[in-house]
Amino acid sequence: MKIVSACLLGTKCAWDGKDRYRNKKVIELLGEETLIPLCPEQLGGLATPRVLQEIEKGNGDDVLDGRSRVKNKIGQDVTRQFIRGAKEALKIAKQYNIKEFIAKSRSPSCGCGSIYDGSFSKRLIKGDGVTVALFKRNGIKVISENNI
Repeated sequence: MKIVSACLLGTKCAWDGKDRYRNKKVIELLGEETLIPLCPEQLGGLATPRVLQEIEKGNGDDVLDGRSRVKNKIGQDVTRQFIRGAKEALKIAKQYNIKEFIAKSRSPSCGCGSIYDGSFSKRLIKGDGVTVALFKRNGIKVISENNI
C-alpha cells in the first residue's frame, strides 16, 4: 500500500478545484497495488477551491520548525491548516503502516525536491512541502509523480 496525493488520481482537490493534475502513471498503479488518496490541505481544513498558497521564505522543514509560514496569495496565514493536514496525513500513514508516498510536485504540501519560492511568480526553489517534510522525518519514502 502507498499513499498518493489525491489530485494525481483525478480528485478535484487542487487549489483551483480542477482535476488537471491527473497522472496516467499513478492511475495505472491502481491495477497493481492499493493506493490511499489524500489531500493534506483538505485534511487541514482548507476548502476547495481555495486561494493559491506558497511557503514564504523557506520550505516545509522551516514551516514545521516555526521559521517560516504558509500564506495564500491575498496574504492570509494558512500555516496552522498545513501543519494540521500534514499531521493528519501522517496519522493515516502510521495507521496503515505506509512506507511510501507518491507526491504532487511543487505543492506547498506535497512538493518533493522543489517548491515555489513564496513570491507567487512561479519561481522554483529546492525544498519539500510541509507534508513531505513531515513524512521524511518519520521515515516514509517520498517520490514525486515525475519519478514513477
